[in-house]
Formats: sequence, C-alpha cells, structure tokens
Amino acid sequence: MAAASSLGQTPLGKVVLASNNAGKLREFAALLDAAGIELIPQGALNVPEAEEPYPTFVENALTKARHAAKLTGLPALADDSGLCVRALRGAPGVYSARYAQLAGGPKSDAANNARLVEQLQRETDRRAYYFCVLALVRYADDPEPLIAEGRWHGQILDTPRGEHGFGYDPYFFLPDLNASAAELEPAVKNRSSHRAMALRQLLARLGEEA
Repeated sequence: MAAASSLGQTPLGKVVLASNNAGKLREFAALLDAAGIELIPQGALNVPEAEEPYPTFVENALTKARHAAKLTGLPALADDSGLCVRALRGAPGVYSARYAQLAGGPKSDAANNARLVEQLQRETDRRAYYFCVLALVRYADDPEPLIAEGRWHGQILDTPRGEHGFGYDPYFFLPDLNASAAELEPAVKNRSSHRAMALRQLLARLGEEA
C-alpha cells in the first residue's frame, strides 16, 4: 500500500488504457483508483486497436502502449495477457483472445473455451497459468518503459463454474481457493489475479520514481 500512496506524487494523473476490453477496464480501474490514477479507455479517445503481430507478450504490450501514447499524447498502459496450458506447450498463449479463430471459428469467449476443452480431451495434465505483462510508457518514444509481469497458477476444468470474470475464467480452477476464477468476487480476484500481481509490481516501481 505504501507504493500506491507514493504513486499519487508522480506526474501520472491521466493514463490511457490501450484496450477496449470492458473486463480489463473494470479490473484495472478498480486497482488504479486507489493509486490516484484516472484510467481512460482508448476507445473514448477514438484510438483504434493496435496490431499484435509478435510471438511474445512483452512485445505486444509495448507495441500497444506506444500506439496509444502516440495518438493521444498521454501516458499509456497496455497489457498483453493470456492463458498458458502446460499440455498444449503454452497455448493458447498470445493467441488466447482469438484461439478459436485460429481454427476457423468465431472470435468469442465461448468459442475459445470450447476449443480449449476439446484440445484437452485426451490430456491428464491440466496445469495452466494466466500470464500478464504490463507496459507503461510516459510518451510514445519513452526509452525506459516500465515493464511488470504476473503469473496466476491453476488447472483447467472440463465444465464451467461461476458467473463472474471473463475469458477463460469459468474453466480456470484455483486449488488454493477451491474455486474457479469466475466464482471469485471481483474484489477477491483483484487481489489475487495475474493482473493484480503485475500491477502491484508496476505500482512499486512507479512509487520508487516519486
């Protein structure tokens, strides 16, 4: 919490979130509000989505952050996150949001989850983790972007559980909490998730600059 209070002394007041994902916006806004940062979704500033052509989370996150900063003149925060499944050699990984599309299906959470379950039908190893990389740039050509990351370990279920969250949350089971990510109340998820871990790391680094 000390890092969050010191963050209020930094020049970062308004920050563009380089995403139009409503679920991510809710999570980040809740986490950053206490730090005194006003998060503005890029869609509110007519910023189109950036391309994500790279095979790594960090490259995609940094590309999205620089894109939003360049078009708005504001500091920008981007995340690139996804589900990495051990038995699938890290897939869906950076393609998590469009996993079904890779097989000719529609772009939707339901389609992505259906493909994931299908791919794991004959697998006994259900270990997986959510991975998040955050990239924050103060301006588009910032030579020292702040990078943070978080991993949230769990297992993949065959049937969905819970009504909260988004993406793969209903199928992502957390043994330590005896619940799927979709069964967690938002406040609990915001304390535990891969994004929460990455954001705490980012806030600490920002606090050091205050």
